[in-house]
Amino acid sequence: MINSAGNAPYHYTESGLDNVLVYGITPIVDDEGDNVVIIENINGLHHAIALTIVGRNGLLSGKELRFLRTEMGLTQAELAKCIHKEPITVGRWERGESEIESNAETVIRLLAKERLNLKLEASVEALTGYSVQTANARPIEIDGSDPEDYRPMEAA
Repeated sequence: MINSAGNAPYHYTESGLDNVLVYGITPIVDDEGDNVVIIENINGLHHAIALTIVGRNGLLSGKELRFLRTEMGLTQAELAKCIHKEPITVGRWERGESEIESNAETVIRLLAKERLNLKLEASVEALTGYSVQTANARPIEIDGSDPEDYRPMEAA
């Protein structure tokens, strides 16, 4: 998909996630002649990514769990304590060695919503329904045309 400026989205892997596409960012050419992307307002971008992760259907991947945990400023041990699990269990989830338990995933989503001050109008009941297997992993698409106001893009 090409954005309105005619540029392909920027594949933002610096977050530790493989599936983040940011639209509306225009690369600049540096002194060496290479295209360079400058990400302004990293905190705002990470907030939009977290909002997308928490507010959509589908099981959290291990990388998404790690992203949310680090954005919340928690260690594996601290998150484990919040959800009444062992730290080794959180580590296994983050490495993709086992699936996150449904109830734990719902608590993690609620914790992220609260700690990151995510403006998400989903009820607890709705969040419990998000933790279901989906057919395939979808990209996290972010509108980056205004770095002061990154926004999750609606799924097509």
